[in-house]
Amino acid sequence: MPRPNDRSPTALRELSFTRGYTRPAPGSVLVKMGRTTVLCTCCVEPKVPDFLVGKGKGWLTAEYGMLPGSTHTRKPRDKAGKVDGRSVEIQRLIGRSLRAVVNLDKLGERTLWIDCDVLEADGGTRTASITGAFVAAVDAINSIKSLLTVPVTEVLTDSVAAVSVGLIEGEERLDLEYVEDRDADVDMNLVMTGSGKIIEVQGSGEEATFTRKQLDRLVDLGEAGIQAITLAQKAALGSAWPF
Repeated sequence: MPRPNDRSPTALRELSFTRGYTRPAPGSVLVKMGRTTVLCTCCVEPKVPDFLVGKGKGWLTAEYGMLPGSTHTRKPRDKAGKVDGRSVEIQRLIGRSLRAVVNLDKLGERTLWIDCDVLEADGGTRTASITGAFVAAVDAINSIKSLLTVPVTEVLTDSVAAVSVGLIEGEERLDLEYVEDRDADVDMNLVMTGSGKIIEVQGSGEEATFTRKQLDRLVDLGEAGIQAITLAQKAALGSAWPF
């Protein structure tokens, strides 16, 4: 099965970040990975959940959703606070990924709200959300640096990015589009820091199995992709890059 647009197995889709996409949120980034398009915002709330009140510690949480027109068939909106299971799983992943690189003890009693809204879905919406959310979080934290008791470099301990990899007809591929993800024998999502530490690996076979050597090659392929994504994040943030 050839790749769309004759992309090589080890090539990322075209990746772009548009910072300040909306004005109200201090962190607002439109991230595009191929046709997959996600609006990631980060808002700062001067309070924390009840279980953290008085502890001097901050919090970060995330919400994720797909707009009705983001897929070929209309996706109904979540109603009455009911969120479908897939969205719950993804927003928990986004929250875990960002909390891994934010020192909440240095944030003060503030909450960072990450919102990721998918405008167009063509595979890899969760990985694009994590990648864009980090850029939005950096801008949001920079917007309150005068209120922090420590430099931004002590609040953010590392960068974070994510990418998908998969096994299709015996070939390891990076950054799957929907038509590849749909037909993949093995589908995996990898979340890592810019310094190369693993935060999360989500992988499974679909009516297929894979070997330890294939797993290692998929992780290596994903790591190389994340290194390239990290450079793109750094370029997009420019002088705001905190490391």
